Amino acid sequence: MHRNSNRENREIPEVSTHEEVERADNQTWVTSAMHADGKSDESIVLSKLANNAAAELSGDAEAAESVEGRDSRTGNAQEANLDRAQPRNHRSRGLLGIRERAAKDRNAQFSNLMHHVTPELLRSSFLDLRKAAAPGVDGVTWEQYAQRLEDHINDLHARVQSGAYRAKPSKRAYILKSDGKLRPLGIASLEDKIVQRAVRTVLEQIYEQDFLGFSYGYRPGRGAHDALDALSYVIKRRNVNWILDADIRGFFDNLNHTWLMKFLEHRVQDRRMLRLIGKWLKAGVSEDGEWSKTEVGTPQGAVISPLLANVYLHYVLDLWVNQWRKREAIGQIYIVRYADDFVIGFSHHVDALALTKQLGERVKQFGLELHPEKTRLIEFGKFAETQRRNRGEGKPESFDFLGFTHRCGRTRRGGFTVNRTTVAKRMRMTLAEIKKKLNQRRHDPLYQTGTWLRQVVRGWYQYHAVPGNWDRLEQFRTEVAKLWRQAIHRRSQKARIRWTWPRLRRLFASYLPPKRILHPYPDDRFLGRPARGAV
Repeated sequence: MHRNSNRENREIPEVSTHEEVERADNQTWVTSAMHADGKSDESIVLSKLANNAAAELSGDAEAAESVEGRDSRTGNAQEANLDRAQPRNHRSRGLLGIRERAAKDRNAQFSNLMHHVTPELLRSSFLDLRKAAAPGVDGVTWEQYAQRLEDHINDLHARVQSGAYRAKPSKRAYILKSDGKLRPLGIASLEDKIVQRAVRTVLEQIYEQDFLGFSYGYRPGRGAHDALDALSYVIKRRNVNWILDADIRGFFDNLNHTWLMKFLEHRVQDRRMLRLIGKWLKAGVSEDGEWSKTEVGTPQGAVISPLLANVYLHYVLDLWVNQWRKREAIGQIYIVRYADDFVIGFSHHVDALALTKQLGERVKQFGLELHPEKTRLIEFGKFAETQRRNRGEGKPESFDFLGFTHRCGRTRRGGFTVNRTTVAKRMRMTLAEIKKKLNQRRHDPLYQTGTWLRQVVRGWYQYHAVPGNWDRLEQFRTEVAKLWRQAIHRRSQKARIRWTWPRLRRLFASYLPPKRILHPYPDDRFLGRPARGAV
């Protein structure tokens, strides 16, 4: 079978101007922009060929950046400034040296990392924590710790460096998921949060040079909307005919500690750093005063957990998919991953079937399992509607990713587009929570309730106000207004008479923000162009 002989093997050009973007857009590979502070960076890539990851892991060769080039690093990092009135994202020269060495030598191993966990970094990590965050098992709040901050930081630093530091168990809490089930969270103690944040800062200097371009979750300068726009761009602009919507069942609860430590040892040889991470993994969970040991998993909600999750999936999933699409695939394959949720696009059905089967076997080797209900292979893309109509089948199926339902759609001119609307189940859950809060606030002054609702609606818009989601925005605002009207009418027997619709409309106009599209079109964000319609 003629497999890869007709496939072009082009290296991705670095893109810095709009003209270069347009030229690069005509090539096989997709280039993108990281969107930090409104400026265009390089190398968010969703393409078929990628790093020579297998050679890198085996030590036979250095990874070839044929597709997913790393971002250029310019400027000098500064020492951490602990004044809260100043920016707190400065980095010491030592951390810059780690980053430069990690980028220069992809096989380098770091054996002296703990000395970078300085009192200054611990203090900066403390200042970066949320003041209103729930306390852990120790019951210590941010304000209490800040009263004698210097003494606490110096004592904590001494214990960390001497090995006397002991991790406390995570406090178990639960939140409601969109499917009605409860998601377990782990709330770390305040000192654990401080040290975890400092360690994460050190390790990010290494792994941000290793992580691939299609990994978006919990990484500096990247967010959910970058992943969403990259996915929409690829489906619209590239030859995507099949979509694998995948989800790993209970990933944070089933992460294998032994494999994780082996993955970390590829880059980290500092035994004290590895021992410190092991303390957090083995600290256990405290629920209703009862301590339970944790053999697998990492607490979802801990500061260090997202980085450890990305490291785990980098070796289990990302590098494997890159090698598979380079060696085994007939056509083009694209992937976008955000934490344990990922979507893979295929141009050929045979590739989709083969990778889906092998993917299940791959993750099983590392103690994981694809969720049977949330993992689906569907026909989706610019030709899906026509092909299904010719076969006498219905419209293409939709899939959910990062809170949005993706559907095949048409523009006003008849061209193909990807319609993104808020997942209906998620919006219903949000409205149910608002209704519950309004009942609790029923007799509060209206200006207090209105101010609170303004923040809720505005926060909801900040994430969901994407192009094409206008109907959902209007529906959400209308439903919030109805819920507030019901709460007002139940304040007293005369409230229904006094609060007529004209008076209510004036009240809603004063407090509920108007519907607005706040995000640019996917092409604009993905290619770094000036945003249209982002008012």
